[in-house]
Amino acid sequence: MSPTPHPADPEVDAPQDEQESPPPACVLSFNASDASGAGGLAGDVATIAAMGAHCLPVVTAVVLRDTAEVFEHENLDADTVAEQARHILEDVPITAWKVGFLGNAEAVSAVAEVLSDYPDVPLVTYLPSVAWIDEDEQQSYLDALRELVLPQTAVLVGNHKTMTDFLLPDWDSERSPSARELAVAAAQAGAQHVLVTGVQLPNQYVDNVLANAQGPITGEKFERFETAFVGAGDTLSAALAALLSVGAELHSAVSEALSFLDQSLDAGFRPGMGNVIPDRFFWALPAADEEGGEPPDFEPDPEPEQPPKTPRRMH
Repeated sequence: MSPTPHPADPEVDAPQDEQESPPPACVLSFNASDASGAGGLAGDVATIAAMGAHCLPVVTAVVLRDTAEVFEHENLDADTVAEQARHILEDVPITAWKVGFLGNAEAVSAVAEVLSDYPDVPLVTYLPSVAWIDEDEQQSYLDALRELVLPQTAVLVGNHKTMTDFLLPDWDSERSPSARELAVAAAQAGAQHVLVTGVQLPNQYVDNVLANAQGPITGEKFERFETAFVGAGDTLSAALAALLSVGAELHSAVSEALSFLDQSLDAGFRPGMGNVIPDRFFWALPAADEEGGEPPDFEPDPEPEQPPKTPRRMH
């Protein structure tokens, strides 16, 4: 009598190419909706996808802006912000956080409570300029960020001036604070590292420096040009979060994130009448030949010579 055959185990017997491949690393981003697509959640989703990870976008506010300026923002209820995150966290394991603009102090508190339940997940916090916010609301927002989010932050990312105003508001020396001095101030608030961008150098370059309270760790200089960009900070911080999500060492993750940002800015485009937006998918464009022309198989119609691309400036 023949034995009764058992049903095939699809995970064991399926051909190799039919077995389910592991999902990409997942990064949960708390950030605002930005209709320009330059920064905010749209920028985070594009950047994290370009880095090979998957973004879980949690909306914290709606920023009303174009590619030139911010006009206003509308906050979401703090409980709504937290519930978005808790529902997806019960379903999907994450390996990194990104925090961008959270809206107001109440949302900061709600986000900080969610973060505290996952202390082993690395957090990259981006500090954008919030100059458009009412002064009193701005102060309460920044105070909450300093007290509740910085103690959980692995890397605080921000422009040199914005970070100086935030971490060293009473700085009155004619000399600008160094990355290490900013890192010391951040460490006093609980943040482990700072990634300071746009540090002015006495030549045609700006420096971008990763530092902790002991001193600088790594960095990269960018040439300073005249084009203004929007979305650079969100791009850098999201790229760093994506790299940390796959277990990259911090110093190498920072170097790779800076390189990604530099290439995104070099390929940047101006979709409207305002500033230039980073192209996070620069690597998907057809490669030019060695002399900088079109790919060999492409023969464009004759056109007038185009003016050179406007040089850029890091902010």
